[in-house]
Amino acid sequence: MPEAGLLLLTLAFLLVIRVPVAFAIGIATVLVLGQSLPLDVTLTTTAQRLATSLDSFTLLAIPLFILAGELMGRGGIAERLINLARAALASLPKGLAHVHILASMLFGSLSGSAVAAASAVGGVMGPRMQREGYSAGSAAAVNISSATTGLLIPPSNVLIIYSLASGGVSITALFVAGYVPGLLLGLALAVAVQLSLPGPVAQAPSGPRLGRAFLQALPSLGLPLLVMGGIVAGIFTPTEASAIAVLYAGALSLAYRRLRFADFPSVFADAAITTGTVALLIATSMALSWLLAFERIPQSLAEGLMAGIENPLALLLAINFVLLVVGTFMDMTPAILIFAPIFVPIAVGMGIDPVHFGVMMVLNLSIGLCTPPVGTVLFVGCGVAGTSLGEVIRPLLPMYLAMLGALALVATIPALSLGLPRFLGYLGP
Repeated sequence: MPEAGLLLLTLAFLLVIRVPVAFAIGIATVLVLGQSLPLDVTLTTTAQRLATSLDSFTLLAIPLFILAGELMGRGGIAERLINLARAALASLPKGLAHVHILASMLFGSLSGSAVAAASAVGGVMGPRMQREGYSAGSAAAVNISSATTGLLIPPSNVLIIYSLASGGVSITALFVAGYVPGLLLGLALAVAVQLSLPGPVAQAPSGPRLGRAFLQALPSLGLPLLVMGGIVAGIFTPTEASAIAVLYAGALSLAYRRLRFADFPSVFADAAITTGTVALLIATSMALSWLLAFERIPQSLAEGLMAGIENPLALLLAINFVLLVVGTFMDMTPAILIFAPIFVPIAVGMGIDPVHFGVMMVLNLSIGLCTPPVGTVLFVGCGVAGTSLGEVIRPLLPMYLAMLGALALVATIPALSLGLPRFLGYLGP
């Protein structure tokens, strides 16, 4: 497959010389397609794919969930969730680290962004953990690893992107399938914290304090119930749910008096910048996906893999290894957009459910967000904590093992992903 080799070499070269990922994908697509078609046809076809790939009602959910996440991050919602987690878990041994994990899960599930969770929750919890005896590196390690849990617990933008890249897997089924693996990942991180992280003595429990914190956080907790409850009940689609999330988060931010109407233009501007980055990645990656289909690269790879691997478990092991390597050098969104069209047909051909594969893929690539040299969440977490990469890596090692353990369980036990959506009727028996 000379086209596949040229594509990989071009992408690798452009990324090594630090060309932005979206432009690297677009340039590689034009170069490889130009080997098969005249230049004018190549440019016209690529331009058409860039434009039509964004013409999707489903994709409208992404900018709206990004906007909802911006409103939540700046509207006081994170602080109330942190107070609730602290009141619930601070009495446990190493309780503040567990509080951090739970707060990241709560906020990450609302914002759908690991970077937003690392910034919002880490900015509040990091100084508290250091004041109570945790090292800056330990606090950052907990923040970095736990921020990824929100990518599995819905609503999750990356699950929407996987649905698009995989050819239309049900977003609702993916959302529901992410709950158990997301909780499993949080539990695995809590076990790693308990076994490896030095920490101060637990605080005394306080029932009244928990009650007050719960009441203060109750409106914030109503958001996932409203969004997922409406989707599961069939009241609105995931895209319509994203609009509801924006209205709810905006009203809540105003009610908490952390945002004024004068602040909304800057919130919209930040959300627009993030949306523009994501949209360009999606457009160029979908043009690349069309190229892959045109050159029949996925089918050729599938034939090669299926000829050499007959066991679905061995196939999952091989794919997971590739994705772990890819996640180390590439951010999650382009990785999903590039590799989902390649691997999903192969997995389905071996009898692996695409919903299960999608949850596994997101969990796998979440690990790459926490690893050098490209790990976005890793560097955001170091910046928020004001510490260096060298101080963070050692306390992160047990967290890596916990995440790999959760990935192994999710990959080998499909019921962890498929049990809940199957029970609710989103999948066949």
